[in-house]
Amino acid sequence: MKLGNQFIRLLLPLIFVYAFIYYAYEESDIFWYIYAFTMLTACAISLISNQIKDELPVWRTLLFGIGYGTVLYGIIRFLYWILNMVNDDFTKTTTKFISSFGPNNIWHYFLLLFILVICEEMFWRGYIQQKLKTFVSPIIAISISSALFCIFFAISGYFSISIVAFIMSIFLGALYEWKKSMPLVIVAHEVFIVLLFLIIPFF
Repeated sequence: MKLGNQFIRLLLPLIFVYAFIYYAYEESDIFWYIYAFTMLTACAISLISNQIKDELPVWRTLLFGIGYGTVLYGIIRFLYWILNMVNDDFTKTTTKFISSFGPNNIWHYFLLLFILVICEEMFWRGYIQQKLKTFVSPIIAISISSALFCIFFAISGYFSISIVAFIMSIFLGALYEWKKSMPLVIVAHEVFIVLLFLIIPFF
């Protein structure tokens, strides 16, 4: 019965998130509003579950977060280069995705950096990944949660983007299991986003 309750608590938030994210991708004009609402609700679910970990002092969180975010940027940039060599259409797919759903004004960047990144990490790493560990090992939980995180990219027709999202999620999920610090993972994700969109974009 206990495992059944845990499964329901895992499944229902996923259904909610997938339903609204699917709708967000279908309505690109209001994508940012729907996605922000969805992630804020998902973040609230994570906070209610009280499973968020933070076992690092602030200075290590900032220092390691900058370092790991930079490493993640390097990994994704290298992966982008490899995918471009394998598939000539990858650049076109990425450009289409960014032009349709990427940030293009100050309001979008505010949502992305101060709301969406935090909410994504709280939900996918702090809630889904931890719930999955009730049923499987941490390594498998990281893999499944990463697959669940990137699947809506593939469903929306952006399979190449889903590969990049999967690798990014694996990295951040493993980092969370290793360091046991949600603020660290959030800072690393923030640094990655700043490098990717503002400082050294490569698409």
